[in-house]
Amino acid sequence: MQVAVFILVVLVLVALSGALVRLVRVPLPVLQIAMGAALAWPARGLHVEIDPELFLLVFIPPLLFADAFAAPKRELVALRGPILDLAIGLVFFTIVGFGYALHWLVPSIPLVVAFALAAVLSPTDAVAVSSIVDRNIVPARLMHILEGESLLNDASGLVMFRFAVAAALTGSFSFAAASLSFLYAVGAGILAGMVALFVAAKALQLLNRIGGVPAEAQVLVMILVPFVSYLGAEHIGASGILAAVTAGLLTGVSGMFRFLGVSARMQTMSLWSTLSFVFNGALFILLGLQFPDIIRKVPPELSSRHWIIEPVLTVLLLTLCLIGLRFLWIWIGDMAGAMSARLGKRKAEPFGLRVRLAGSVAGVRGAITLAGILSLPLTLQDGSPFPARDVVIFLAAGVIICSLAIASLALPKIARGLVEPGEDPAAAEERRARVGAANAAIARIESIANEAGEGGAVEARLAVADSIVAGYRRRIAASDEADEARAEAREASRLELELRAAGIEAERAALRAMFLSREINDHTMRALFSEITLTEALLKQRRDRK
Repeated sequence: MQVAVFILVVLVLVALSGALVRLVRVPLPVLQIAMGAALAWPARGLHVEIDPELFLLVFIPPLLFADAFAAPKRELVALRGPILDLAIGLVFFTIVGFGYALHWLVPSIPLVVAFALAAVLSPTDAVAVSSIVDRNIVPARLMHILEGESLLNDASGLVMFRFAVAAALTGSFSFAAASLSFLYAVGAGILAGMVALFVAAKALQLLNRIGGVPAEAQVLVMILVPFVSYLGAEHIGASGILAAVTAGLLTGVSGMFRFLGVSARMQTMSLWSTLSFVFNGALFILLGLQFPDIIRKVPPELSSRHWIIEPVLTVLLLTLCLIGLRFLWIWIGDMAGAMSARLGKRKAEPFGLRVRLAGSVAGVRGAITLAGILSLPLTLQDGSPFPARDVVIFLAAGVIICSLAIASLALPKIARGLVEPGEDPAAAEERRARVGAANAAIARIESIANEAGEGGAVEARLAVADSIVAGYRRRIAASDEADEARAEAREASRLELELRAAGIEAERAALRAMFLSREINDHTMRALFSEITLTEALLKQRRDRK
């Protein structure tokens, strides 16, 4: 019963945070972490012990799968160079640079343990990045690079973290063995994601052949894909995170959706959207629940002189060190890319100073870092306590909070003015696609309407075709380059949406009245309400795009 109550409380807080974020000027993850911390801070506040492996299984695969599925594949392929440079090269650079800096700043932490903390701090959080970084103020190219990096560096960071922990437990480290293990974890992880996707596609194809299978069964297959890919990869010692990301990236091009019915497609998209919001919120609230207990246990190694100032200053310096290392690596990669473009006689597109700084500050840490550091073993193989375990857990939690705070405060100021005013290239591309699709539809409808037929049938077909074509022409006019024509079309479209919305409300009221007077039963009412809701959703989508 206590677990059930706790889950309900977390869900209530997630829903409440969605409303409060409209009233307070802080990113949603920061607000949710604060709500979790406030819930756990009192002496008798709620607290939950997190099993790191269960934490990773429940939250990380579906969230990374959803982010990978929604990521712009064309842009990720085009920017694969800088993305891989950050997702792999920066991880190793961070491990070495931050590891030595941490060992120098806090000598009580052994160097191998410092490398372990650096490895688990190297991945950026895809969820936090997308929540904090506003697409309207950050250049699209930088945003795509940040998204791609955060999807891939989780695997490289956690794999190196495992190697560092193994070295701390055994007292030995083999660079050759670690390199081979890393390549295996990456290659086998990608393969596991592809296999899981293939199995899911075959399962959907089988359900489609059987016929009459409920849409909910098809939706369940889609929901299981990230978990199956993650568990399959972990079972063979590969990267489960990379498997889930691979499955998400390839889902759209795998052709799976052709085996889903219309209802199953709609339910899948709606359910994933809801799960993503709920899991994101619950994840950050759970992180907030952990922080008060971690902060209360300030390690004596960090508070020998000043109980508050010394730990806070240490965390701040380490966070700035991470930002500095990231800025240096981005600058080096940017210069190397520009030089390579000149040698290849290509057009160079280097980032400016402010864009590099924005990319450095946007590398916030989150769930992966905390889940990874909490998985540190309690003892070594000889039974002695794991060295500096409490210290690195405290520092990891502090860096998560500090990186989120710095990004929330500094990033809007750094990025202001980086994006030139004007039409968003993505919006322009969407407008061109709408015009092209509408013209193709008009041509096809007119071709069908002009086919030979009997007299009355031809007239009826032409009348219906004219009505449908008029709607497509209004859509084209709304996307016209001329501002005046577009404004007139948009005003007509706005009036149409208002009238349709009024009609929908009248339909709903009439159905409710018929149900109350027992003219229709609840089954009929739900079926018709579902149709009305679908129509209303489509109208809302059109209204939001205006």
